[in-house]
Amino acid sequence: MTRASDPDRRERIIAAARELIAAEGVDGVSHRKVAALAKVPLGSMTYHFTGRDELIFEVFTRFAQEMSDRFQAALSAAVSREEAVGIVANLINNDVLTDPDELVLTHELYALAARDPKYREVTHAWMSRSRAAFERHFDPLTARLIDALVEGLSIHRALDVDPELAGLSSEERRGLATEALRRLVG
Repeated sequence: MTRASDPDRRERIIAAARELIAAEGVDGVSHRKVAALAKVPLGSMTYHFTGRDELIFEVFTRFAQEMSDRFQAALSAAVSREEAVGIVANLINNDVLTDPDELVLTHELYALAARDPKYREVTHAWMSRSRAAFERHFDPLTARLIDALVEGLSIHRALDVDPELAGLSSEERRGLATEALRRLVG
């Protein structure tokens, strides 16, 4: 008897693990839960991944790459420094950590990176790629500061419960981000 081919099984496993992390956090991920969500036999988990940590590492490696790819794609469209400032403001308000699942994934990755050097390498590579995208338009120190500003403003926007800030329109939030960037870049 030949085994049925399922070429997308590994990808479904990774997608299911990502969904579980977003819903329950890293601690909620088990081979059993991932297999059920991905609709694959439990035994296929160890066929594709040596363990839970390898699967989680793959999820976060891909996630970090996707995020930095979005920065690079967005910033490659800018032809001037002023356009780059506008694009970064748009990234802060319309792209970075605006999706609730991405917010959780980002913070779960940060928590892992705070404790595990392997995950710290993932975040370091992500930050390096983001800064490289910023360096197309800004000097290296400014690019590093912009990267920190993007992270900080995105986290504040996502987690701040101040009613005054929550009541701002998207355009007003973008205006604040643009002003912060202009002050930073001079």
